[in-house]
Amino acid sequence: MDDVSHKRAHLERCPPGSYGRDVALFDLSVALRNGLTKGGKSGDLDEAITLLREVLELRPSGHPARPFSLQELALCLLTRYDSRGAVSDVEEAVTFARAALELRPPGHRDRDVSLFDLACNLWRRFQRHARMNDLEEALELHRAALELRPSGHPERSSSLQEVSLCLLNRYDSQGAVADLEEAVTHARMSDLEEAIELHRATLELRPPGHPERSASLQELALCHLIKYDHRGAVADLEEAEAIELHRAALELRPSGHPDRSSSLQQLALCLLNRYDGRGAVADLEEAVTLGRAVLEICLPGHPGRGVSLYDLACTLRKRFRIYARMRDLGEAIELHRAALELRPSGHPDRSSSLHELALCLADRYDSQGTIADLEKAVALAHAAFELCPPGHPSHDFSVNRLAAYIRKGFQKRTLMHDLEDPVGLRRAVLEILPSGHPDRYISLHGLALCLSDRYDSQGAVADLEEALSLGHAALEHCLPGHPDRAVSLNNLACDLRKRFLKYSRRYDLEDAIELHRAALDLRPSGHHDRSSSLHQLALCLSDRYGSQGAVADLEEAVTFGRAALELRLPGHPDRAMSLYDLACDLRTRFQKHVRMYDLEEAIDLHRAALELRPSGHPGRSSSLRELSLCLSDRYDSQGEAADLEEIVTLGRAALELCPTGHPGRASSLHDLAQRLAKHFRHQPIAADLNEAI
Repeated sequence: MDDVSHKRAHLERCPPGSYGRDVALFDLSVALRNGLTKGGKSGDLDEAITLLREVLELRPSGHPARPFSLQELALCLLTRYDSRGAVSDVEEAVTFARAALELRPPGHRDRDVSLFDLACNLWRRFQRHARMNDLEEALELHRAALELRPSGHPERSSSLQEVSLCLLNRYDSQGAVADLEEAVTHARMSDLEEAIELHRATLELRPPGHPERSASLQELALCHLIKYDHRGAVADLEEAEAIELHRAALELRPSGHPDRSSSLQQLALCLLNRYDGRGAVADLEEAVTLGRAVLEICLPGHPGRGVSLYDLACTLRKRFRIYARMRDLGEAIELHRAALELRPSGHPDRSSSLHELALCLADRYDSQGTIADLEKAVALAHAAFELCPPGHPSHDFSVNRLAAYIRKGFQKRTLMHDLEDPVGLRRAVLEILPSGHPDRYISLHGLALCLSDRYDSQGAVADLEEALSLGHAALEHCLPGHPDRAVSLNNLACDLRKRFLKYSRRYDLEDAIELHRAALDLRPSGHHDRSSSLHQLALCLSDRYGSQGAVADLEEAVTFGRAALELRLPGHPDRAMSLYDLACDLRTRFQKHVRMYDLEEAIDLHRAALELRPSGHPGRSSSLRELSLCLSDRYDSQGEAADLEEIVTLGRAALELCPTGHPGRASSLHDLAQRLAKHFRHQPIAADLNEAI
């Protein structure tokens, strides 16, 4: 008979009104709560709470065991809050814990426990509402508990750990304030340094073999990781040995250990941070493996399953952005859907799940062009936006993401006409964020992108000029060492190239090339955006060759274009673009040196690009035209009649895609007429000449 069954049988022998019923109720509730760690049902926790409420009625004010009942009920409510996210549970947990503390005045033997428990409940509430008064009170209570747990006390290490956590939170919270004064900065670093020292002291109290040593290793690793984030130097991370500490903690938590999933999760997050900083794919692969291991532990019903689903999905999306394997993205979408189901209305992390699922659907839209994915992404972003009103820490991010998805629809003309103007949304966000706000550069980026898109669509030079001005401002926010500096360099360079194409001003192109080279330096081998920098730099060098005729530029353009294509494997959303642009540069080199292998490769690449641009693709007419030009060059060199026949066929296909009123119809008519004239000269058929005329 398990413990729950044993305690339940005992309760049945204590009917209402009998002596000892309160003890039997209390013991069963504790057994139910403890059973959760051994695969118990979530309904067991509800039953435990109901039983404890009855216990409280049987232990009125003045009863010697009332503080224990209040303490246990608060613990059960907090456990349910962690699992389901109902704010009422954490509020009630704080109330009961405070009541327990009031019954244990200074001098009471268990006062340290009540101080500790109330502090933990206030800390949970701080995490939900970010009210600094909760954090300050929690820190004060933990310090008071620590004073009651002197050197040698069995729970001193727990108090040291919790004080350090509160200090870390205060460090993080004060760090989010714009225009931080130097004095506050010093105070924040003092909190961080004190937290590290406290964790070191905790670790000393937990030598090898101590049951909580793994927790201390994990928390100390977290402190070093935060210190690394603040200083931004990889050497600091190596010195802190955060990853090694997490590995050491994991070794102390073998299969079956109740905290093994936590160590796996923290190690995976640490590896992901290093991947984001260095781009080492091995770190990402290990993070995926660890994430799967966490999920295997957190089976349906486990309180950590929602986080496990979410984290693994985010990691798989990162891997998709490297290899463009649709199975990774498909799995990420399914995992995010499952996580969202576990985060119903009112759950504190629902908005995060909505955001990440929207990102994945937008990625799938980019790869496959299914409008339903984009429309769903917009709907999810709207839902997240509604959960993040002005003043919410994620409000600005929510507006930016929503505007980004609408921008995609604006680019493709695929979304409904009643959707908000993305430029207007971006301006609204920018007006909210004051100068110096840490997220201002994100809005500058977003508005610049939308204006650049509108320039592409409508041709208003004022939009392009404003986009450039905003791009310069964004770059000023992203100084060397900033994680998004490469993005700022790339976007500004792209807009400078657009202005060069408009006015042919040499300095715009020179600046664009310089910025793209700087961005490429920040995107080493393995970086998920390296292919984009290689491709954009190749375009600029090709433009400069066309303008100035330096063969070295053309050679470098081919080299960079080929490198970009190698990173855009089959399935990558931009593979067709790389195939097309590299083919164009190879044809240009053929025209310069008349090497047939360049032309043959260009033809093969254009055919491959055309296969990726089926009927309805906006780039299909360009591929048809460029392929016909290459075949025309080959016909001129070798005189193969089959090439001439295909040229005419491709020309007719291109013209069909340019109906009356299409901006490309004139050039398509001209090209087809030339091909027909060439066909007539090869084989005089009057119909060809008449059609050409």
